[in-house]
Amino acid sequence: MSAKQVKPTESELEILQVLWNKEKATVRDVHEELAQQKDVGYTTTLKLMQIMFEKGLVKRDESNKTHIYEPLVSREKTQKQLVGKMVDTLFQGSPTQLVMQALGNHKTSRRELEEIQKLLDNLKNQ
Repeated sequence: MSAKQVKPTESELEILQVLWNKEKATVRDVHEELAQQKDVGYTTTLKLMQIMFEKGLVKRDESNKTHIYEPLVSREKTQKQLVGKMVDTLFQGSPTQLVMQALGNHKTSRRELEEIQKLLDNLKNQ
């Protein structure tokens, strides 16, 4: 199964977020980062990262005693994949409904609104 087809679980996404931010990390590094946000055991983090390696979501440098993990999937590709699936399944294929829901439920800054407007302007001009 290729990484393109693998959809990370919620827990795997939390680990990927840490790896995307750090670019590479040990299990201990990832665990310490996750432990600041939630109650998680080291062995759980280790097991999840081993599963992610088997799934092809991360690669592992085994040249040292302490293995170093790096993401094999990009943040952007993963976001696209998950948002696409969300639009299809939750919003009946309507990106408009997704955007309306997102903007209606979250405080959006003026800067973010300006970025959204630029995106809309670019899409209209294509």
